[in-house]
Amino acid sequence: MKLPEGYQRVMPYLIIKHAEGFFDFTRKVFGATEKIRSFHQDVFKHGEIQIGDSTIMFGEGNADWGYQPAGIFVYVDDADATFKKAIEHGCKAIMPIANQPYGRSGGIQDPYGNTWWITSVIDQ
Repeated sequence: MKLPEGYQRVMPYLIIKHAEGFFDFTRKVFGATEKIRSFHQDVFKHGEIQIGDSTIMFGEGNADWGYQPAGIFVYVDDADATFKKAIEHGCKAIMPIANQPYGRSGGIQDPYGNTWWITSVIDQ
């Protein structure tokens, strides 16, 4: 099977409140790039961002599609700096940054209800 270029076999799809603002949030905190932003009758419907080599899809919740935030584990170059940026952009800390067996990691909840586990590799 040949996947479309820039897509992975598994990609999360978030259904969130005020979804259009998610573009700006992920760009500022994670350096995300916008792939797609689509509307139907001037109402935001679907977006796609890329963080590193990974794609996240998302849409605006409504009466037919209730909100479905997610837990997302993301590797970054500098967990401390990214965690700080997340807090500066309205996130709530749920687990402080600390060294763990799997890397330097901390947890935040974003303004859209998603939980992010921000992690960087610790050089051995």
